[in-house]
Amino acid sequence: MSAAIIVPARYASSRYPGKPLVPLKGAGGEAKPLIRRTWEAGRQVRGIDTLVIATDDARIAEAARGFGAEVAMTPEACANGTERCAAALAGLADDIDIIVNLQGDAPLTPPHFLRALLDAMAADPIIQVATPAIRATPEVQRRLFADQAEGRVGGTTLATDSRGDALYFSKSVIPHVPQARIGDPTLPLFLHVGVYAYRRDALAAYAAAPACELELLEGLEQIRFLDMRVPVRMVEVDPMGCDIWELNNPEDAAVIETALASRGLD
Repeated sequence: MSAAIIVPARYASSRYPGKPLVPLKGAGGEAKPLIRRTWEAGRQVRGIDTLVIATDDARIAEAARGFGAEVAMTPEACANGTERCAAALAGLADDIDIIVNLQGDAPLTPPHFLRALLDAMAADPIIQVATPAIRATPEVQRRLFADQAEGRVGGTTLATDSRGDALYFSKSVIPHVPQARIGDPTLPLFLHVGVYAYRRDALAAYAAAPACELELLEGLEQIRFLDMRVPVRMVEVDPMGCDIWELNNPEDAAVIETALASRGLD
């Protein structure tokens, strides 16, 4: 099985324009742009044949080429990271079987999360799309429900069937949990991690399908696969004490820099 990582990145973020080029200091004090931090995280994954940054912006492309990355220029019209990965397919070798979407604002994604997706797909050729999730600890459960009670989104959760295929993803907490069960560590309450692995045909089919209403309402691109009747396999992963944080707002930069320092990443 041959695999590629694509890192989709766009400049025109509505919440944080230009964030792929935001400098982040590591353990040694050196500042590197976010997109380089994410690219370096992708390089730590075992068994990857190709690593590409997919963007629509010349500034990101210039910075990426400057630190040695391969770049695929993709249309500005791509609505999400999955569409951008699909737009980069034409530039990949024909023997690439699996494409991993490592989102450009997620430099703290542990390499073993991505490896777990690849291992699951190698073990079961029926899997067309795979994505990682973390079982919510009692502390995280209480935070999720507290955020929901205050009208905040604490994270994306998902419900699966008995095979582990996703039934639904939501920014509301699913499944419903009776008050007396909150805090039970065995609950099937999972936090979704926004990383994906696709078989090539599934990714191409996604780009050819229209966005569905639930995808747009939730703001969750992966729901389109469910609407297409393409199963999405949830792979449970252990964070092993790692902080998982994306750069969505300017105040997130300090959190990520602290995590980079704690991991000893220069």
